[in-house]
Amino acid sequence: MEFTLAVVICSILLYALRWNRNRSRPPLPPGPRKLPLIGNVFDMPTEREWETFLKWSKQFKSDIIHLNAAGTSIVVLSSMEAVKELFEKRSTLYSDRPRLPMLGELMGWDFATPFMKYGDRWRSHRKLFHGVFNAGAVEQFQLQELAATHELLRRLLRGPTDIMEDFRNLAGTIIMNITYGIDIHGADDKYIRIAKEAVESISIASMPGTFLVDSIPALKYVPTWIPGAEFKRKAIEWKKIGQDLLQLPFIETKKNIATGTARTSFTSLNLRLFEDLTGIELEAQEAVIKATAATMYIGGADSTVSAMGTFILAMLLNPEVQKKAQAEIDSVVRPGQLPGFADKPTLPYVSAIVKEVLRWRNVTPLGFPHYIAVDDEYQGYRIPANSIVIGNAWAMLHDEVSLIIAYLFRILPQCYDRTYIPIRTHSSLSAFCSVMENSIPPLEIQRPSHSGFGRRICPGRHMAVATLWIVVASILATFNIDKAIGEDGREIEPTHEYSPGLISTPLPFKCSITPRSPQMVEVIQTTA
Repeated sequence: MEFTLAVVICSILLYALRWNRNRSRPPLPPGPRKLPLIGNVFDMPTEREWETFLKWSKQFKSDIIHLNAAGTSIVVLSSMEAVKELFEKRSTLYSDRPRLPMLGELMGWDFATPFMKYGDRWRSHRKLFHGVFNAGAVEQFQLQELAATHELLRRLLRGPTDIMEDFRNLAGTIIMNITYGIDIHGADDKYIRIAKEAVESISIASMPGTFLVDSIPALKYVPTWIPGAEFKRKAIEWKKIGQDLLQLPFIETKKNIATGTARTSFTSLNLRLFEDLTGIELEAQEAVIKATAATMYIGGADSTVSAMGTFILAMLLNPEVQKKAQAEIDSVVRPGQLPGFADKPTLPYVSAIVKEVLRWRNVTPLGFPHYIAVDDEYQGYRIPANSIVIGNAWAMLHDEVSLIIAYLFRILPQCYDRTYIPIRTHSSLSAFCSVMENSIPPLEIQRPSHSGFGRRICPGRHMAVATLWIVVASILATFNIDKAIGEDGREIEPTHEYSPGLISTPLPFKCSITPRSPQMVEVIQTTA
C-alpha cells in the first residue's frame, strides 16, 4: 500500500514538473489537432502533400506549422522569410539530414551526397561535385549539351512517340557522357532504365510519413515474410536498383581506363589523379569518386526531364506565348542557324519562359527534409530538438500576392522573374494588369530556388538550367508545339497528371510537334 502511494505521488510530481516546464516554454507552431501517442499519423497526406501543407498554413494563418507523426516532430515552412531565417541565417543548425531508416539504411542510399549527414564526409563529396558543376565550370559542357539537343531535334523530326522518353534520353546522354564518358543507346538503354527506376523509388521513399519505419526505426528489424512487411520487400528490390546505379557505370569506366579506351569524364579524370595510391587510401578515394559520380548520374538523369515536360505542357496551354518566343528567336538568330548559348543575353523572353516553367510546376514541390538536433525558436514558436524541417517550395512559388506582382513586371534581362505564361489569369486580373502594366516599374520578386535551400541547395542547378534553356530555345526555334488530333478529328487535351513523390514528373501525354518550315528541316538535318 505504501509502495503504491509512493508511485502515485512520484507520478503526480513528475507530471507537475513536466507541465510546469512546458508552460514556461514557447508553444509549438500551430497545426492539426494531435491524437495521444500517434499524433497526426492519420492526418498525413499520401499525395500532393505540398497542397495540404499550404492549406494548413492558411487555415492556421502561419508560415510555420507543426505535425507529429508517431513521435517524429515535423515542421513545415511555407514562406521565403522563414526559409531565409532558418535554412540560410541559421544554416549551422539546419543543414543536417534526418535519420532515414527506409531510404538510407534499408535501401542503402546513404552513399548519395543529398542524403548524407552534415559533416566532413558530406563536405568532401560536395567539394568534388561543386568543382565540376559550379556556375563557371559548367560552361565547359556546352558542346555536349548542344550535341545532345541537336540529336533530340533529329529525333523529333522523325516524329515523337513519347516526348517524355525523348527528354529522358537527352538528359541521360548528357550526364552519362560528362560523368562516365559512356554513350547512351536509345531510350531503352540500361542506364536510362536504372536511373528512371532509381528516381521513382527515391521519390516515394523520401516523402515524410510514407513509411512507418521512418517514425519507428525498430521496424526495420521485422522479418520480410510477416504480414505488413511489404516495405521490407520493397526496400530489397529498390536497394538492388541503387547498387546497380552506383556500381555498373563506374565498373565500365574503370574497364575502359584499363583498356585505354576511356573518354575524358569526371570519373576517368579523378581516378587518374589517384592512380599512384594503393591499399586503403586508394579504396577510400575511389569510394568518394564513385559515390559523387552516382549522385551526378541520378541528379542529372531525371530532374531536367520533369522541367522539359512541363515546358511542353505550358506551350500547349499558351500558344500565344509560343508565338511570341518564336518571334523573338527569329529576330535574333540568323536564318539557317540554330540558337546557341551566346544568344542567351538577347533572348530574355525565352529565359522568362524557362524561369516560369520552374515556378509553375516546380520539379521538387517539397524540399528534401532538413534536421535540427537542438531546440530553437522562431516567431515565438518552439522548434523542438530532433525535428524534421521541410521547406514547402510549392507554397512559396504559388503565393497569390507574389503572382499578382509578377504579372506587372516588364520583360528585362536583369529582372529575376516575370510571369509571362498566364496559366491562371482571371479576367479581372488581366484587366487590372493591362491598366497597370505601363505604370509599374520593374521589380524583383524573391523566390526560392527550384533545387533546395541553404547549404543544401543542389550543386548541379547551373547545369540543369543551362540544359533546359538550350532545349527550350532550340525546340521553339525549329518546331511548332500543338495539341494532338484524335481519330475523331478533335484535339486531345493532355491530362496534366504528374507522378507522386519528391520529384514531380509529367506522366506520358500526347502532343503534336511539327517543323516550322522546310528550311528548318534542312537546318536540323545538317546537325548530323
